Amino acid sequence: MTAAHLAAWLIAGAATAGVVTRPFRLPEAVWAVAGAVALLVTGLLPWTAGLGAVAKGLDVYLFLAGMMLLSETARREGLFDWVAIHAVNLADGSPGRLFGLIFGVGVLVTAFMSNDATAVVLTPAVFAATRKARVEPLPYLLICAFIANAASFVLPISNPANLVLYGDHTPALGRWLASFALPSVLAIGATYAALRLAEARRIGASCAADIEVSKLSSGGRAALAGVAITAVALTAVSVFDIPLGLPTFALGMATAGLVSVLGRESPLALVGGVSWSVLPLVAGLFVLVEAVDRTGLTAVLAAALDGGGRWTAPAAGAVIAVGSNLINNLPAGLIASTAIVQGHPSRGVVDALLIGVDLGPNLSITGSLATILWLGAIRREGERVGFWRFLKVGMLVMPPALVLALAARLLIG
Repeated sequence: MTAAHLAAWLIAGAATAGVVTRPFRLPEAVWAVAGAVALLVTGLLPWTAGLGAVAKGLDVYLFLAGMMLLSETARREGLFDWVAIHAVNLADGSPGRLFGLIFGVGVLVTAFMSNDATAVVLTPAVFAATRKARVEPLPYLLICAFIANAASFVLPISNPANLVLYGDHTPALGRWLASFALPSVLAIGATYAALRLAEARRIGASCAADIEVSKLSSGGRAALAGVAITAVALTAVSVFDIPLGLPTFALGMATAGLVSVLGRESPLALVGGVSWSVLPLVAGLFVLVEAVDRTGLTAVLAAALDGGGRWTAPAAGAVIAVGSNLINNLPAGLIASTAIVQGHPSRGVVDALLIGVDLGPNLSITGSLATILWLGAIRREGERVGFWRFLKVGMLVMPPALVLALAARLLIG
């Protein structure tokens, strides 16, 4: 390893540590961007390569922007409160039933709209539901964080990291379900059981019920239609392996524009309510990964993936699961994707890597982009979750789900 390689590793490592720990309470994006700029200014990464790395994330930026616009529109129009009241009334005074309802909705939203949608769209609805039910919100908010990762390999569209890892060769839907249906069921079931056990004392014995349901405004109905159409559209385009970014962004813009017209309001206030800092965060991570890739790491990983025997797949899945918590699963997926192209590992190894990238981040609070988005969503509601609080739950929830999912994939063959 040359001095330049070592310097690139140090800068990338320091930037990643900043994203994870948020020194001085500065936003995660500040540290990712600072690391990217440092690599470019010092010449450790050519400007052309840096710009090329940023450009690689275009589809991800469009996807996130569309989802955030959709979420902010729904929040401002009271759609989340409306959904929350229905959920509370269905729970009929049972906090346990409310927990199960939220978990089930989280599975559906993640599977058909992506884990980022669960973090951005569902989290505010869950907070509203707990407020209506008069229960402690955090146990229910944690559902959004954990199911966003646990259900994120049900379908190819369930996690943008799936598309990043497979690149332009995403398996057909039938082949996908053959590989991941059983591992997904086991991962989701294990996550529910472990999370319910971990939060049992905080769920409580009773909650409010029979709350009067107010009528949705025209803007709220438009927002609901926008969410439903987006879910159907994303499922449809995934069948044809079309990038998700542009359709999501177009539908988010269309929904926000329609609601603004119906309410006769300027869309500027709505746009201003979106947490746009997540976009430079993702761009910075793409640059950091490009710099690390140029040090030769992916070549080493490619050689390791191409060799080995039956246990290479679960070992690779376990390693990348832990690694995703150290550098975030989006960079981990990008590195793995490059290694797959160079090394041509078996189908089982690639599938195990995807399970690790998707499920591993349930260990720590910054393991996935979805969890970072979730953090931003709960901060807006005045809730705070520290690194250690999340880690204590993650240590109970993630390992059994990961072991069961990898074992199931190994048995499928």
